[in-house]
Amino acid sequence: MMTSLPLIFDAPRKAKPPRHLADLSPSERRVAVAELGEKPFRADQLSRHYFSRLENDPAAMTDLPAAVRDRLGAALLPPLLTEVRHVDTDRGATRKTLWRLHDGTLVESVLMRYRDRLTVCISSQAGCGMACPFCATGQGGLTRNLSTAEIVEQAVAAARVAAAGELPGGPMRLSNVVFMGMGEPLANYQRVVAALHRLIDPAPAGLGLSQRAVTVSTVGLAPAIGKLADEGLSVTLAVSLHAPDDELRDTLVPVNNRWKVREVLEAADGYAARTGRRYSIEYAMIRNINDQPWRADLLGTLLSGRLAHVNLIPLNPTPGSKWDASPKPVEEEFVARLEDHGVPVTVRDTRGQDIDGACGQLAAIG
Repeated sequence: MMTSLPLIFDAPRKAKPPRHLADLSPSERRVAVAELGEKPFRADQLSRHYFSRLENDPAAMTDLPAAVRDRLGAALLPPLLTEVRHVDTDRGATRKTLWRLHDGTLVESVLMRYRDRLTVCISSQAGCGMACPFCATGQGGLTRNLSTAEIVEQAVAAARVAAAGELPGGPMRLSNVVFMGMGEPLANYQRVVAALHRLIDPAPAGLGLSQRAVTVSTVGLAPAIGKLADEGLSVTLAVSLHAPDDELRDTLVPVNNRWKVREVLEAADGYAARTGRRYSIEYAMIRNINDQPWRADLLGTLLSGRLAHVNLIPLNPTPGSKWDASPKPVEEEFVARLEDHGVPVTVRDTRGQDIDGACGQLAAIG
């Protein structure tokens, strides 16, 4: 059951993508525009087009003089993501998109329309260095970190698709963003925090999403969770725990060899204390591996009294995996035992499994 891949915290250094408006804070945008010989207010115009109107074609920004939009567009709105293809399922309500970045690197994002919300699952790294053996992304290794703008553009592109009415049901506004795609968000810390600001800051500084509607998932980089608690943000924290005991978690989530279960939960408790927000415990149900009744009781004991909610995830199959999802009766008993401990629990509605777009399936194969 042990993985042979090493943990990788520091991404390989690669050629940087071109600078983009979304890489910059509002004040940095004004400086950048001034350095290009234009009046600083042009930065707000560009930002309004990009974040409010979801426009990335300078030619369409007709409130700017042609020469200005050509100059600013070339300098601050370079193309970052090129769609290779997208595949749909759930009668078009779920769409997985494969993107090619400036250097040929491939990443994926998944857009999901529900009755009352529109969620995009975005990537923060190309690949992942956390080496979890049941996850296709983790088994593919880490290629590189994404830039702030490469992260943000996945959300903006999703908002653009939804606003254009490309999903069944007509136009809809993007409401939720989850950092549950490729990569460990807290291993790309500075760029992810900057991306969070672009997502939640009010227009024209950013997309203006509710902080509660943005979720950052981590396998448990305890010091980085503590750092995130000090940022003054109140986005939702999700911890991919997958086992309540160190013996099993050491193999399922190799980062546990560095920060044990109790350290991770204490860091999450610190985040909850600073933000007043309940955190989520992500738990993939794997047949005969982590789904035993005694593990449900142990998890319930660990979480009882904590400001935490358990999100059980039926394991999604990955190519060559020897593991499978827990049978429904086993899952139901696990839920009942957690509830007996007073721990709130839900079972995730798995989307995109048949297009390899569900949790743990993203592999970005061209």
